Amino acid sequence: MKGLVYTGDKAELVDGLDVRAPGPTEVKVQIVAAGLCHSDLSVIDGTIPWPAPAVLGHEGAGIVAEVGEAVTNVKPGDHVVLHTLAYCGTCRYCITGKPYYCRSSMGNRTQPFTLNGEPAWNFAAASFFTEYSVVEGKQCVKIPDDVPLESAALVGCGVLTGAGAVWNRAKLERGQTAVVFGVGGVGLNAIQAARIAGASRVIAVDTIPEKELWAREFGASDFVLAGPGVDTVAAVRGLLPFSDDAVTGPFEAGGADWVFDCVGAPATIRQGVDMLDWGGTVVIVGVPAPTAEFTARVTHMTHVERGVIGCRAGSHRPHHDVALIIDMYRRGVFKLDELVTAKYPIEEWQTAVHDLHEGKLARGVLTLS
Repeated sequence: MKGLVYTGDKAELVDGLDVRAPGPTEVKVQIVAAGLCHSDLSVIDGTIPWPAPAVLGHEGAGIVAEVGEAVTNVKPGDHVVLHTLAYCGTCRYCITGKPYYCRSSMGNRTQPFTLNGEPAWNFAAASFFTEYSVVEGKQCVKIPDDVPLESAALVGCGVLTGAGAVWNRAKLERGQTAVVFGVGGVGLNAIQAARIAGASRVIAVDTIPEKELWAREFGASDFVLAGPGVDTVAAVRGLLPFSDDAVTGPFEAGGADWVFDCVGAPATIRQGVDMLDWGGTVVIVGVPAPTAEFTARVTHMTHVERGVIGCRAGSHRPHHDVALIIDMYRRGVFKLDELVTAKYPIEEWQTAVHDLHEGKLARGVLTLS
């Protein structure tokens, strides 16, 4: 069996992989398509520490091949969206509808694979850059057979992360304003989720001018091209002024209700705080290095109740949110096909990585069968 494996200092496509049979609560899935996400690249470059060898990929869809004796939600032949949230189902967070707080869902380093007969790790309870993977049954969400698996593959990470940040973590209200830093696979879903939620203005921010077309296609009302010599905060505030007569009001009033930082860089987080209106909030969606820190003025928080919150994977409830998004897609409300900029056979994964680094992709999808 072939797969893309992190070897400790690089990634390479190998043969010689094998995966064990599913346990009682597990499912073996034939992977059809998997999205290429920055988190996979963060393992390769060391930003996310992970043991090696490990089979990469955490955003996928496929066909159920085999189920454990205790699995009841899917059966062989079902088409499924796969997600990484391997929650326990019984802790106080799971039973109160917050599986993204489940302690069992973080890390999940196990060794269901062997590489040339030696144990190999999974990644993020997933590992979808291979022909077959074994996951918990609760990580499989059945979808109708008429949904293209290449599009469905993106739902389990990038789509849930972006849209969930808007709908679940922020609970953006109709008429509020939103800024989205980063017009990539996650940011585009934050943009379209804000549009669907009824935001009055959705301002996209990116350093690549060609991304304006994507941003507007997904629902952005405005686009700010950031970069050297550009005062991004002033540009956003100019679009959301305090009044007809003044861009900035008392104690820096004016600006956005919500800022979704899908970059996760200290600089963009700080810019986000500085462009908030009174009572506004920055939602940190992107993931920087584990040691990253940012600074902000305390009086922005104490005097006018600006805030900064984190968001893990869109604070999603997979069996609710995946089904909702797939239903909205089938009704023409939510864009999925348009997220797939290009498809690559897994043998061309290096080309996909290059295109991602060059800003050519909203999402690139690797196909395995």
